[in-house]
This record gives sequence, structure tokens and C-alpha cells, in this order.
Amino acid sequence: MFINKLMLNGLLAFTFFHANATEPFSNTTQKPLSFNKAISTAQANDPWLTGNVNQQRSIEYMSQAATSLPDPKISINMANLPVNGFDFSQEAMTQAQVGISQVFPRGDSLKIKSDQLKTESEMYPYQRENRKSQVAVTVGSLWLDAFRVQESITLIETNRKLFEQLVQISEASYSSALGKTRQQDIVRAQLELTRLDDRLDILHQQKSSFDGLLSQWLVNLSQESDSGNSNDITDTSYDSIIADLALSHFNLSPQLPDIDLLNHEVIYQSDPLKPNQLVALFINHPSIIAIEKKVDASRTGISLAKQKYKPEWGVNASYGYRADDFDGRSRADLFSVGVTFDLPLFTENKQDKEVKSAIHQTEAVKTEKLLMLKQFIGSFASAKGRLLRLKTRQHLYKTKLLPQMHDQVEAALAAYTNNEGDFSEVVRSRIAVLNTEIEELSLNVEEQKIHLELNYLFVGSVNVASVKSTRYENQKSMTNSSQSRAIWGER
Repeated sequence: MFINKLMLNGLLAFTFFHANATEPFSNTTQKPLSFNKAISTAQANDPWLTGNVNQQRSIEYMSQAATSLPDPKISINMANLPVNGFDFSQEAMTQAQVGISQVFPRGDSLKIKSDQLKTESEMYPYQRENRKSQVAVTVGSLWLDAFRVQESITLIETNRKLFEQLVQISEASYSSALGKTRQQDIVRAQLELTRLDDRLDILHQQKSSFDGLLSQWLVNLSQESDSGNSNDITDTSYDSIIADLALSHFNLSPQLPDIDLLNHEVIYQSDPLKPNQLVALFINHPSIIAIEKKVDASRTGISLAKQKYKPEWGVNASYGYRADDFDGRSRADLFSVGVTFDLPLFTENKQDKEVKSAIHQTEAVKTEKLLMLKQFIGSFASAKGRLLRLKTRQHLYKTKLLPQMHDQVEAALAAYTNNEGDFSEVVRSRIAVLNTEIEELSLNVEEQKIHLELNYLFVGSVNVASVKSTRYENQKSMTNSSQSRAIWGER
């Protein structure tokens, strides 16, 4: 009876410890990496954003250059030089000519081309805002996956101590020959302990994988040129600003973030939204506005193609110097001036086709917007369905499954300590509780990941409660990062 009482006290003590104590997986050599810090650091260190800024500046400079006329051309000629002696003064027609010519492009093509490039450059800020939102979703999901693995390791390490105690108690009970403990109970307890070690190895392997994926977003590599010429990058220096984080292992904060769900009432309302109502919510998304800017630039290309129906003008002037004749009489120098222009008479196979080509190109770009909106609608339907079912499972785990699992553990322990139960049932019930707690952790992490997905879709309509929206009401605010921060919980 003494052994039975010892077993009961020990098991109940460790069960209580496991249910109430928290023992986060920590590494004292580095500061914990929080959810918000991971995302903000990844956004700050994303070289794609720098490249996008350079692309925008390149287009803006091209827009300014497009308004300039083509450079004038200078010609220097020796005209009508006699070949029987190459004497410059022999013939009156012999001249030394200097000429200049200037071409004037068709119609308003210079201004239209400049406007087209300027419109094209306006889509880059929206591309950057969309990129920041995508980085928030990607890095946030990686952090949450790594957090799930880290906390699973914590749960298993806590339970491993319990199974170590189970092995010690079963060995003591078996050696004393009191109670119903058998040799196979000892083997079973040792086997479960070995299985836990194997699960820990697998989880540590997964943690290393997620840490490696996170590291590519958190490291900043700077590229500089000693020459000071951006066109001559001959020397590259790399420096990581994450000095307080080890790339081989990230110690994450033990607190699961609670990400605010944007447009909460839209997602949880009983009446499903129609596609056109969802489109009204997605229309201000930065990726959609970027495509619309691309459509506007392509539409300007139609006007540019129509300018080819107008003639291209050219002006030329030349001055011809003539030498004195053989008698010493001066010959008059000659000045010439002229105008040239083409005649776009045969337009059926050229200009007409170019205009039609520009029209079809614009229509092709418009389909990108339709495809993106359809993708958003599908992503919303998928994420909403998964979130609703997940909330149902979370309620089931919290109100029924976990309490029933703990009741089963207590019943199995009580039966075993009273020599009425089986030791294997105690082990199975304890493993079941561990698996259920890990499953509940996975559900909670998955909920936050779905919040990230849904918030990305609504980044252009933050806090819009109804489906009515002004088409471009958020364009100015898209140039800052306030809405991208709303994706991962910051207001």
C-alpha cells in the first residue's frame, strides 16, 4: 500500500505540474525574437523594395527625357570636287558644305510618351506596399510555424519528465512485488520515453528548417560601390544587422500573438457576400491599383500609336563655301534650307495594325486585374471556410475534448493506484493528453495564420464595415506602411 500511495502522489503531482506550469523553451545566449520584430525586420531588410525604388526612379528619369527633341545632326561635306585634278578652285560648283538638320516627332508623341512613362512609374509605390504586405504574411507564417514547433518541444519536454517518473515508479512497484505492476509495464514506459525522444529529434529538425527559412528574411546584405558610381558596382560589402540573433537557432517569444482580424463583421456575417460586393472590398488593394496604373499606361499607348497617322517633320539648313576663280574673282557662297516630312498614306498594313495591337495589349492587361480579383475571391472563400471550421474545433477542444482527456487521466490513475486498472491505460491516457494539447496549439497557431491571409486581402479597405467604398479613397495612404502593419496586428 505504501508503494501504491507513493505512485498516486507522484503521478498526481506531475500531472498537476504539467497542467499548470509553463516552462518556455529558452536560450539565454540571445534575446527572444518577437513576432512583430521578425516582420518589421524582414520588411526593412528586403532588397526587393530597394530594387523597386530604383526601377521607379529610372522610369521617372526616362519620362523627363522623353519630352526632349532628338539631337540635331551636323553634316560636313565636300561637294562637286573635280576628279581630274582635285583642285578646289577649278569648278564653280565645288563647295565645302556645313549643314544642320532637326527632326520633329509626330504630333504630340513626345508629351504622350512622357505621360505614359509617368503613369507607369506611379504603379511602383503600390507594388512596394503590396510587397510589404506579402512579406508580412510570409514571415509571419514562418514565425508562427517555428513557434508551433518550439512550444510543442516545450510540451514534450515537460511530459518527458513525467514519463521518467512513471518509469521510476513502475520499476519501484515491480521490484517490491506489491501492486499489479508487470515487467511489460516497465518496458512500455521506457518505450514511450524513447518515442518522446524521437519526437523531440523530429521537432528540432523542423525547428532548424523554419529557422533557416526565417534567416533569409532577417539578414541585411548591403551593396555599395567605392567608386561612388551606381553604374559601376565593382566592390560589394555584406553586413548583417541582426547581430543579436544566431542564424542557426532563433529563440522565439513564448507568447502567441493575437492578430486583429480586419473586417471582422464581413467575415462572420451570416449572409454570404456576392462577388461584386467582395470586389468592392478588394478594389483598393495595392496590387489591384498597381495593375490599374499599368492599364492606364497601356491605354496611353493607344494614343501614342495614333500619332503615327501624323507626318514626321524635319528642317535642314546648309552653308556652302566656294573658292575664288582662276582670275581671282570672288565667288558667292551658297546657303540652302529645306523641310522634309513623310506621308503616312498607306496606313492599312502599318498604322492601323499598330493601333489595333495597342488596343489588344490594353485589353490583355485588363485581364490581369480580373484574374487577381478572382484569385482574391477564391482565397477569401477558402480562408473564411477554414476559419469557421477551425473555430468550431477550437470550441470542441476547449469545452469537451481536453476536459474529458484530463478526466480520463485522473480515472486511469485512480484505478491503477487502487489495483483496479492497467498501467498501459495510464500511459495511453497521458500520451492522449499530450497529443491533444499539441493539436490545440496547432489550431491556435493556424487561426493566426488565417488571420494573416484574410488581412492581406483587406489591406486596401481597413475597417470598412460595409461593402460600399470609394474607388480610390485609400490611394494616398497606400504610400506609407500603416496598412501593411495592420495585417499583423498593429493599428
